[in-house]
Amino acid sequence: MNSFNRIFFRGFFTLLPIALTVYIIYSAILILEGLLGWLVRAVLPEHFYVPGFGFILTLIVIFLFGLLLNNFLAERIYVATETRLLKVPFFRAIYSPLKDLMNLFSRKDTQSPQSVVLVNLHGIKMLGIVTRESFTDLNLGPVTQGHLAVYVPFSYGMGGYTLLVPREQVSPVDIPIEKAMSLAITAWVKADAAREVKSE
Repeated sequence: MNSFNRIFFRGFFTLLPIALTVYIIYSAILILEGLLGWLVRAVLPEHFYVPGFGFILTLIVIFLFGLLLNNFLAERIYVATETRLLKVPFFRAIYSPLKDLMNLFSRKDTQSPQSVVLVNLHGIKMLGIVTRESFTDLNLGPVTQGHLAVYVPFSYGMGGYTLLVPREQVSPVDIPIEKAMSLAITAWVKADAAREVKSE
């Protein structure tokens, strides 16, 4: 029975991340398909439509929009429109946090202070991401001088804490942000640790 349980759970825990990955990718494709699939169905005769056309069209539109933003005039129009929309409180409350989250992983802004660090709190070290080095635009006074804003993600869940940490309690770590997020979310679990122990 112990052998059966061991084999079963080994298969289960091996297949589970594969199944979840496939499910997430499939769900994302369905969402993208639904965004513009209705437009393709409205233009094409019904017998010409093939599932996936909406997904492909959505990817093309996203690419063309990114290409358009490389144009100086188009980018100025986008920034001006965004500035006006941000004056709407309800829109700003939703849009601003989402954009800040996307900018966290964006490589567009080379001036961005985002970097991976270890935060030392009374001997306990936590992996985090620097999200802000200056608070002058927030008018918070001297309380934030010499501090960094560091986002510390939760393990096995969405969310985390944003800490204002003195600079001397922060040590830089030379790894990509994506790798740091992966380590934090998976609680630093090493996938092949069991194999290494077994091989020894």
